[in-house]
Amino acid sequence: MSLCSEPSLLSPVTYLDQESIGDVVLTQTPLSEPIIPGPPASIYCTSSQSLLHSNGNTYLHWVVHKPGQAPQDLIYEVSNQFTGVPDRFSGSRSGTDFTLRISRVEPEDAGVYYCWQGTHVPPRVMQPQTKTFLPGCCHMSCWSRQQLSRFSSL
Repeated sequence: MSLCSEPSLLSPVTYLDQESIGDVVLTQTPLSEPIIPGPPASIYCTSSQSLLHSNGNTYLHWVVHKPGQAPQDLIYEVSNQFTGVPDRFSGSRSGTDFTLRISRVEPEDAGVYYCWQGTHVPPRVMQPQTKTFLPGCCHMSCWSRQQLSRFSSL
């Protein structure tokens, strides 16, 4: 399989959430990052306000979308792995700053990464996505609001 069939840069997405307390804006960084197999990589997501729900949970989640595949849930409630997610993926939090860390990047980790929140509903997309590309490839993808609507129902 050609390496160019998979993306290789990590880029962010920003979500807006309307609630009576005001808009919640999530901002991911970096906008793009080369994927180099072996070393670790991190994606950061900052919320404009607390995502701590009144029930004590923090509903910040991470998703990856790989070309030609359905979106895959990675991390829920900041640091919990979904079943089947490799142990090299982890999530953490410091205040309103959230991190998705890949401890040892593999070629199959290339994709479009998203952070999204479910504390204040409904979440709405303000910027299209996080992009990942392998050097020399020219893959781009976009999600429509309809494709992202599944997140607001979780």
